[in-house]
Amino acid sequence: MTVAKKIVCRCEDVTEEEIIDAIKQGYTDIESLKRYTGTVTGPCQGKTCLSHVIAILARELGKGKDEVGVTRQRPPVKPILLGVLAGEAIE
Repeated sequence: MTVAKKIVCRCEDVTEEEIIDAIKQGYTDIESLKRYTGTVTGPCQGKTCLSHVIAILARELGKGKDEVGVTRQRPPVKPILLGVLAGEAIE
């Protein structure tokens, strides 16, 4: 009987097993774990997976969720026209 993969981050297709492996390799800071695994970096920007990643990290380290912390949240990027950057009037 095979065990189904537990996908934590659907945007980047990261499983719970991959997160646990990264923690065992020493990525025990939430920011370094994020960068190593790619979780919280997809189009949802962590809206669907951040709480799960925090819970897994806290559980594996034997800490509370408050002790683990959260990742830096950056605003979504909005594309702008190159002409605007060049100072040209755009009609």
